[in-house]
Amino acid sequence: MKLRYLILSFLLFASGLIQAQVRFEAKVSREKLGINERLRVDFEMNQDGDNFKPPSFDGFTVVGGPNQKISTSILNGKMAYSKTYSFYLQPKKRGNLIIGQAEIVIQDKTYKTSPLSVEITAAVDKPTDGDSSEMIAEDNLHLVAEVSKGNPYLNEAITVVYKLYVSPRVSVSNWRELDSPKYNDFWSQSIDIQQLRVENGEYRGEPYRYVVLRKTILYPQKTGELNIEPLTLSIAVDVPSERRDIFGSRIYKTVNKTVAADNKKIKVKELPAGKPANFTGAVGTFDLNVTTSKDALNAGESLQAKVEVRGKGNLKLFDLPELTAPSSLEMYDPERTENVNTNLNGMQGSISETYTVVPTRKGKYPIPALSFSYFDPASETYKTQTSEELLINVEKGPLAGNEPSGLSGVNKQTVAIEGNQFRFIKLNANLKPKNSGSFLGSLGFWTALVLPLVAIPLFILFGKKKQERANDVRGNRIRRADKLARKYLSEAKKNLGDQKEFYLALERSMHNYLKAKLGIQTGEMSKERIAGLLDEKGVDTQTNTDFISLLESCEYARYTPASSDAMQQDYEQAVSVISTLDKQI
Repeated sequence: MKLRYLILSFLLFASGLIQAQVRFEAKVSREKLGINERLRVDFEMNQDGDNFKPPSFDGFTVVGGPNQKISTSILNGKMAYSKTYSFYLQPKKRGNLIIGQAEIVIQDKTYKTSPLSVEITAAVDKPTDGDSSEMIAEDNLHLVAEVSKGNPYLNEAITVVYKLYVSPRVSVSNWRELDSPKYNDFWSQSIDIQQLRVENGEYRGEPYRYVVLRKTILYPQKTGELNIEPLTLSIAVDVPSERRDIFGSRIYKTVNKTVAADNKKIKVKELPAGKPANFTGAVGTFDLNVTTSKDALNAGESLQAKVEVRGKGNLKLFDLPELTAPSSLEMYDPERTENVNTNLNGMQGSISETYTVVPTRKGKYPIPALSFSYFDPASETYKTQTSEELLINVEKGPLAGNEPSGLSGVNKQTVAIEGNQFRFIKLNANLKPKNSGSFLGSLGFWTALVLPLVAIPLFILFGKKKQERANDVRGNRIRRADKLARKYLSEAKKNLGDQKEFYLALERSMHNYLKAKLGIQTGEMSKERIAGLLDEKGVDTQTNTDFISLLESCEYARYTPASSDAMQQDYEQAVSVISTLDKQI
């Protein structure tokens, strides 16, 4: 019995080791091809690595690549990772050619692939993959992440710009995000891009067009080697084929490709030694300013004392120096104000804390000077700024330390009283009440008597209706969603002309309409599920297609420009489709 348990434990341990093993292998699209055909070679690994070195490809010409593809999936609760480097090769000669070993470093260990043998024959009449659409799409489309600085200091700003490079040989008709990067260990803020602009540039020395898809400012919050995850896109690429239409123009074929930017490794440096005692983590260039709204006032009045730091750096990520004052000045908790703009240069602007100060005694009171320290990455030194001491002059009020102690020492004077200075109070004023009519038997009396009796059944009826409505959970959810749908549809109408806000409001309206009519949640609203549910409800095919088409228009319009006429047409179509659905569901 014990032997059986030992064998079982050994098998489980061995299977765990096999699952944890690093896999790095090479694959070829074909083992035999003509000299006028192309070969695709994939180097695939199940863990992320560094310092990838491809083989020399003796006997071949590299006509495409390296193209990188990253994918993650979850199977039975376990995450599977895959990263592939792809090359396209054109053979130079016939015979048996060897593809050598590729190398990769994973967790400080070097792994190599096995050599592969490929047979190259004479030219074939019809090359099968010599100019395939998939190959053209991969070779002419590149997603690049550009990092402004690879070794910043802790809390120093860096910029990540994602660019999609497209060769003039192909065009992009649509794209969507499959996986957005998560900036672990960074404070991040995305910079809004109002409209995508196509610009001309170069990629690896060749002319390309490119579009900036995303800009993000990052402030590293820990030291050491940090990873910036890749952005992954699904892109519809229009690729020219060998076919032509009746006018002789080349026919294009649409290919869906998944592209990903490289993982970026950032080495964050510790701040140098010798930090000032009052250093709270400010990194950048700043100016300290301490001001008061007035320097002279009376006791009981108030003034505002403002501590402000202005400049460029991690403005939202450090504490301001705390203001202190003598005990005769009552000081309340400060109100914090942030006036910060974020662009590709990082955060710029000012942060301030405003204290309300109320003096209680007459006198002159100093507000001590404040000091503020920050680290300047440009000069790699710590700098300290000190404000001036402020003097508050309280002109009127009780003297500090002198409390009134009675009337001793006060000079008394005789008060002269005139004979008619005081008069007797009249005892009989003969006052009469205003509106002295009797309330008993009046209209107000009967109204006050009868109205509560009439209101009692009304309150009972209202209470029952309210209880029924509260118990109708599904009905309440439908009414709320229907109300939101009307609200967003009206909001879409208000935003006609503003493409981004219009299509966001239109999409929310349609989703909330489905919540009201079908009782489904937002997470269940894939286009396939929506089409299936509408079909089950007996909605005709045309209306179903129009509704799905509207949802697709909302998605496409986020990334492609749309005219005012197109927005008006989409709005009118949404009104028509929702009206038709109301009659059929």
